[in-house]
Amino acid sequence: MASSRDRARKLARAKLDRQLARRAAAAKRRRQIQAGVGAALVLALIVVGSAWALGAFDSDPEKKKAAQDVCVWTPQDGGGNTNLKDVGTPATTGLPTAGTRPMTVTTNQGGPITAALNLTAAPCAGASFAHLAGRSFFDNTKCHEITAEGALHCGDPSGTGIGGPTYTFYDENVPVPVPSGSGKPAYPKGTVALVANPPGANGSQFLLFFKDYNPAKPVYPVIGKVTAGLDVLTKIGALPTVDNGSGAKVKPKTDVVIKSLTVGEVADTPAATGASTTTPSATPSAG
Repeated sequence: MASSRDRARKLARAKLDRQLARRAAAAKRRRQIQAGVGAALVLALIVVGSAWALGAFDSDPEKKKAAQDVCVWTPQDGGGNTNLKDVGTPATTGLPTAGTRPMTVTTNQGGPITAALNLTAAPCAGASFAHLAGRSFFDNTKCHEITAEGALHCGDPSGTGIGGPTYTFYDENVPVPVPSGSGKPAYPKGTVALVANPPGANGSQFLLFFKDYNPAKPVYPVIGKVTAGLDVLTKIGALPTVDNGSGAKVKPKTDVVIKSLTVGEVADTPAATGASTTTPSATPSAG
């Protein structure tokens, strides 16, 4: 029979084994917790580092956005076209993409014609017109056509229909087709639109519509709307026309001269263009 001392020794040994087992289990749990915390910390550092690299902690997100290219200006040498006029190119970054710019066209045919250039729908056209107007590109030039569509065709200093600056830019805000008889033409009276030769290679030429025009397939990008002087534009549209040398009777018999064209500062409120806004083409036009 085991002595009381042996039993006490066995009980003490069992108690020690239990304590050692509990300590081992506790140590294992601590290691697991530490490993989990370490992994979480590494993951958090990866996430934070990625966010920092992507600019999530920039103090001025709008400034970063403004540094991106807004417009692409495609060089145009014209292949020997001497009707192009080099006045440099507009900026590509930091351009306004909302609101309007006032444009004032003063001709020799009466009071000024004013318009609002829609920067929300056509920011590149607005930037281009502001750039060209700032360099007196349009001043003392002739509007060389009164088109069959009911628009005054201006913006070509050479008066040939193939003149312009030494850059082009892509289409913005070309209206979607509008069903005939809907009462909402693609180009309502007073619309300001671009016209290019070839289409899509926009430069400085523009149309001021003095009549509603609703083609089956619109091709002219809408860039703004006449806000005053529509009566002057209508009067010009009624001028007699003569052959422009190509067999088309579209040249105003009386010269229509733009004495000055100015573009003002950006206003906060976008203006209606009178046409459905569409997403600008993602492909720059060929020069």
